[in-house]
Amino acid sequence: MAKKKVLNVGLIGCGFMGKAHSFGYRNVNEMWGPPLQVVMKCIAGNEPQRVVKAAAETYGWEEYETDWRKLVERDDIDLIDISTPNFVHVEETVAAAEAKKHILCEKPLANDLAGAKKMTKAVQKARVKAMCGFTYRQAPAVQLARQMIEGGELGEIYHFRARYLQDWIMEPDFPLVWRLKKEFAGSGALGDLGAHVADMALFLVGNMAEVSGELKTFIKKRPMLKSTGGAALTDRKGGAKMGTVTVDDAAIWNARFTNGALGVFEVTRFGGGRKNYHSWEINGSKGSIGWNFEDMNYLEYWKDGEGVKQGFRKVLATHPETPNWKAWWPDGHIIGYGECFANEIMEMATAIAENRQPAPSFRDGLKCQAVLEAVAESAKSRKWTRVPKV
Repeated sequence: MAKKKVLNVGLIGCGFMGKAHSFGYRNVNEMWGPPLQVVMKCIAGNEPQRVVKAAAETYGWEEYETDWRKLVERDDIDLIDISTPNFVHVEETVAAAEAKKHILCEKPLANDLAGAKKMTKAVQKARVKAMCGFTYRQAPAVQLARQMIEGGELGEIYHFRARYLQDWIMEPDFPLVWRLKKEFAGSGALGDLGAHVADMALFLVGNMAEVSGELKTFIKKRPMLKSTGGAALTDRKGGAKMGTVTVDDAAIWNARFTNGALGVFEVTRFGGGRKNYHSWEINGSKGSIGWNFEDMNYLEYWKDGEGVKQGFRKVLATHPETPNWKAWWPDGHIIGYGECFANEIMEMATAIAENRQPAPSFRDGLKCQAVLEAVAESAKSRKWTRVPKV
């Protein structure tokens, strides 16, 4: 049997997302058997050498670099995975594209639409394959929902409503981490959580024509970190000096889709008691479906025309024929968050092997960024705002 061609991966980022992506890389070969053999070649980070070295050893990377530029320049790297904070995505992506590397970049693509356009233009010019990491798309239940909608099972789509609720920064003494600073994060709940629900809407229902939104910051001053290295969400070592929160804590918006459907969106980091409550519901002329990531293996499904038997029922999306499932376990043996990253990497490797753009592509990430930009502009103008065409 001929030996598979390899896909040597270089990962930039040693934090939470670096850990999550590493889980996917460690499992994709054994579970999916992608057309390219994925090799965890090298991890890079801006942390001290001991931290990057420890990440390489813990997560399973062969080598490590303490300068991401050296990683991008290496001749033995085929794919650059960007799992870093938003504000460095543009620089890292442009450098990787110019080095003719394929790219997997975490969402949102950038802090603003201009940055996302620059990134998209760079990968198009380089003619490399580029994926935006909307990992929740890779859940089998979400893929099944898309299949049902495309198959006409819901009929004409009337409504998309979504909520993404977390509560990790509700304490007033939670420190001023990078996610709470506009220069680093671009926006708060809007870009962090809103990007996911916006992408779900684009993926399942279609393009949004215009939006009307509102942003709110509930706690405007927070303790500044004692050290500059405390970027982790769990770092609570704030000092006595206070700093200003420059992003939103919550965002809400209404949307009009180009196909006539209506959308309602709510995202917040102040949803007390909610940890990662990413949920949505779609109503159509023939049926409705709903999904909640905290119960991610199920779809809720209502089918019209069943008389006294009609009502929502739970559909377990673990059948061997369910999209994104066949590599996993027997029917009914559920999967979780980490497996979605393996599914994502499988799609990336397959796209490279088949010489096509992966899904979701940078183009999808750019469309999502346009929605976020329009929501932010609407919150400023307090008017309905057209979503920029990209």
